[in-house]
Amino acid sequence: MARISTKENKNPYQVTREALKLSREAAAAVLESIPSERIEKIENERSLPHPEEILVMANKYKHPELCNYYCANQCPIGQQYVPEVKIKALSQIVLEMLASLNAMNKQKERLIEITADGQISGDEIEDFIFIQQELERISITVETLQLWSEQMLANGVIDAEQYQAYKQKQLGE
Repeated sequence: MARISTKENKNPYQVTREALKLSREAAAAVLESIPSERIEKIENERSLPHPEEILVMANKYKHPELCNYYCANQCPIGQQYVPEVKIKALSQIVLEMLASLNAMNKQKERLIEITADGQISGDEIEDFIFIQQELERISITVETLQLWSEQMLANGVIDAEQYQAYKQKQLGE
């Protein structure tokens, strides 16, 4: 049985390990390639994890959101380009997607007007920025749906074999 740390502001790697009721030694056995000393350094933020370590943790802990956390918060490139995504209920993801798509549907004519001449004039900037923000919301919702799917695959809620087979079929057509 793992001892639970009383430290405040635990990072997601420690929170995930503790939620799985794993000591650092037990986690090292599960992770295979990351020793307990290294886990301790990562969890106490004395050392940044390497991307390959995050991939191992996400896979072995069955928590793909660790990859997004790493990219959005610890990777220098990801910090600029990757938004942090939180897993939500499927119904909430779908409703957010539909709301964003509906908002964009109303703006598509304006986007055509703005971009038709290949330039964005002063009187178009405000609308253009609004449309960009709505597109970003759609993008984040798509990422949220992808993360939800990965979580369901990792937990066996979605049949991984059937999912991959159908995905390959779609790519082949």
